[in-house]
Amino acid sequence: MSQQRLQRERLLHPAADVLEAAGRLGRVMLTTSQGGATHERMGTVERVVRSGLGIRLVGAAHDAEIDAAALGVVILDRTGRMKDKALPRLDFHGRDGAVLFSLVGLDGLEPFDAGIADLRGMPAEAAVPAAPAERGEMAEADPGAIPFEVARCAGVPVRIELQREGLRQAWSGIIEAVKPAMGFINVMQPDFHLHLRAGAVAAWRMRAGRAGAGGVELLAENAAGDWIGLVVRGPEAALIRRN
Repeated sequence: MSQQRLQRERLLHPAADVLEAAGRLGRVMLTTSQGGATHERMGTVERVVRSGLGIRLVGAAHDAEIDAAALGVVILDRTGRMKDKALPRLDFHGRDGAVLFSLVGLDGLEPFDAGIADLRGMPAEAAVPAAPAERGEMAEADPGAIPFEVARCAGVPVRIELQREGLRQAWSGIIEAVKPAMGFINVMQPDFHLHLRAGAVAAWRMRAGRAGAGGVELLAENAAGDWIGLVVRGPEAALIRRN
């Protein structure tokens, strides 16, 4: 049953059921952030696969695994805009009340509203304005950029993942460009963006044998030595700079 949509609604459905609509929203961006890294996949969700509490978003431009047990409320927000373009979104909150990830509609309100027409909601409070994104101080040789630059020069496919409690999202491909800008290291592909705050990564910890024969896995660590959830996998020669 369709309804006149409000600007902000708390949806009255389990988060796992809301995710079933992901393939009906047109092109969407799944964006999630942790530890100074923002990982974004952009395109059409071709399949939503459920197995118990596990949910996978699958497609040429999507590769995400979600644990429904980690999800709380879902807020529909139709207020987002970029210049003249509407950017409606679904904010999936974790059990702690914070947003775990968002699905942002890239084709405007019409396909987005049509995709969620059967989902009911109740009025939600206005969003608290987000604090401006913290910008790191870009060092001349920021360690966060090293594996991406090495992979770009090597020209071979690598895998970039961001893992959070309840969510894993990945992209695989050949890195075409690494662009430092506005305090962030940016890997920009047609279906994938990584925005890594300058200074967020102090070192990369290597684990061998985690990416097939001859492959390595690099885990991004902050200044305290804690893993921030960012992982890069690929052939050792494509990720490790040799002097």
